[in-house]
Amino acid sequence: MDCWVGFDIGGTKCAVCTGVEEAGAPRVLDRREIATPATQAEAMERMCGMALDMTAGCRVLGAGVSTGGPLDRERGVLLNPPNLPGWSGASWTERIAEALGAPAYMENDANACALAEWRWGAGQGCRSMAFLTFGTGLGAGLILDGRLYRGACGMAGELGHWRLSDYGPTGYGKEGSFEGFCSGGGIRQLAETLALRERQKGAPVHMGPGPLTARVVAQAAAEGDPLALEVLDHVARQLGRGLALLVDLLNPECIVIGSVYARCEELLRGGMLRVLEQEALPASLAACRILPAALGDQIGDFAALAIAMAGAEQA
Repeated sequence: MDCWVGFDIGGTKCAVCTGVEEAGAPRVLDRREIATPATQAEAMERMCGMALDMTAGCRVLGAGVSTGGPLDRERGVLLNPPNLPGWSGASWTERIAEALGAPAYMENDANACALAEWRWGAGQGCRSMAFLTFGTGLGAGLILDGRLYRGACGMAGELGHWRLSDYGPTGYGKEGSFEGFCSGGGIRQLAETLALRERQKGAPVHMGPGPLTARVVAQAAAEGDPLALEVLDHVARQLGRGLALLVDLLNPECIVIGSVYARCEELLRGGMLRVLEQEALPASLAACRILPAALGDQIGDFAALAIAMAGAEQA
């Protein structure tokens, strides 16, 4: 049997999957997950061992590695990512290719998810699409004229670094950034700031108990909590402001937004669209669909498989 192999490397967990594409859709054959090892060497050894065990009796067509940046995709090398300090120097793609006897390719996770949503998800049929992660951080993968666009040094799509306001939550090391407002960490910061304001006024705060995570805030907002709704109103308006810049700059057919937006579309879409309609060029906005990611919890596996398939097609 022929199959593809995907490696999904994260700060807390790592996964290996095998899969195929059938009738234009991905199918995961097998998947195994481990807590992220302490060292890169241990992670390589364990994940390659898992892949070898999972592909016994199969012909591996290619492998894809999806991980957070920064990275050197040509060499398949991580460059000390913030969530994996010290992981640098060794080539993942060389090690995997040697172990599996098949070519291996690497992409940052935003690009990988963009490929997956474009190939199988909400962006199917588009020639120009932007995928926004909107998870722990905010990054983008860009499909332009039917191809993944990486930029001059592989840094295209780092729109989380855009400053949208002089003041606000911090993301990507910058106060008031797009990532500061539109990420899980940013939502937590906003919720903590507004909760402190209410407590200083002597007003009760009902969100919680426990840390004010994006999930807690979203649940409270869905139940009608006014403070949680205020947090998400701030997020929605800044999301609209950032998307307006993207719409005017790239004139895409489609913007697909993952994670927090995909779970909270009903709470964010109205405020986002109001700002978009005020800020974006009307013709460009009319040509662009804003959609939640369609691949759900399996997007990490599908993204890694999409890297392998795209790499083989372009080789």
